[in-house]
Amino acid sequence: QLQLVESGGGLVQPGGSLRLSCAASGFTYTIGWFRQAPGKEREAVSCISRSGGITNYADSMKGRFTISRDNAKNTIYLQINSLKPEDTAIYYCAARVYGCSGVIADYRSWGRGTQVTVSS
Repeated sequence: QLQLVESGGGLVQPGGSLRLSCAASGFTYTIGWFRQAPGKEREAVSCISRSGGITNYADSMKGRFTISRDNAKNTIYLQINSLKPEDTAIYYCAARVYGCSGVIADYRSWGRGTQVTVSS
């Protein structure tokens, strides 16, 4: 059974960086990163195909976010640079069998999330 576990979140000052990790057990899936800020709806951040050859980013996430994966370690990463207070959110990874999608309902399995707080 697929399990996803996020890690790497924390408290960081504006302008700092974080690398989030998503450890996936079982079969290699397309993985998406999503985030949910307090009082807001969950939104797509990025996704990466099973091979890692295809990556997509939400328009507002382009430039500061980089998704990657190491299939030998069954781990998917989300590098976030130049963090802003508005990046404060719980970040989730999710898996699907088919290709990249920014639609939440397309993902069958979800991790519990990792909290990112950007504050001075």
